Amino acid sequence: MLEGKAIVSETDMLQTMQQDALNLAAKALDFFDVTEATEIARFIKTEFDVAHGAGWQCIVGTDFGSFVTHCHGCFIYFCIGSLAILLFRGSAGPDAEGDQFLALEKVVA
Repeated sequence: MLEGKAIVSETDMLQTMQQDALNLAAKALDFFDVTEATEIARFIKTEFDVAHGAGWQCIVGTDFGSFVTHCHGCFIYFCIGSLAILLFRGSAGPDAEGDQFLALEKVVA
């Protein structure tokens, strides 16, 4: 894993879900090299789908921009060293209400 602590920049998740995201990122970095961003993202997304239901999306990298619509309470953007991780639930289920979604923009330079 990369040395240093995760720094959460933006989130609307409950603390327990945030901790789950940070723990999964640390675990992914134990399994994969920091240059394997796609594998890290796949690992975090797959594990979050299992633990918290389907529909999670994960973007990992050192330089990306985003503008996403997400379910309320299902968004976190954090960094570990120079690696940025964006995790959010973006798909709408049949019981989703329109007011449960928020749009956020985040650019990492």
